[in-house]
Amino acid sequence: MTVELTDDEALVLFELLADYAEVDDGRLLPIKRAAERNALWALEAALERQLTAPFQANYREQVDHARTRLEERAGGWEL
Repeated sequence: MTVELTDDEALVLFELLADYAEVDDGRLLPIKRAAERNALWALEAALERQLTAPFQANYREQVDHARTRLEERAGGWEL
């Protein structure tokens, strides 16, 4: 199987998955079975193998810019 993502999509998705894995602040991701968790871990690992940005000093800036570009391209919402 091949899944195609833009660089911005891959970076934002990786950050989302990594953030949920690291932070225990009460946020819920409705995972019903271990298989779903395992699939998300596999996706995070696959993205990590492909991305170089997480290992660069300006990673947070890159993520912020990627989020902005995605919102500009596909729309955002007000929180």
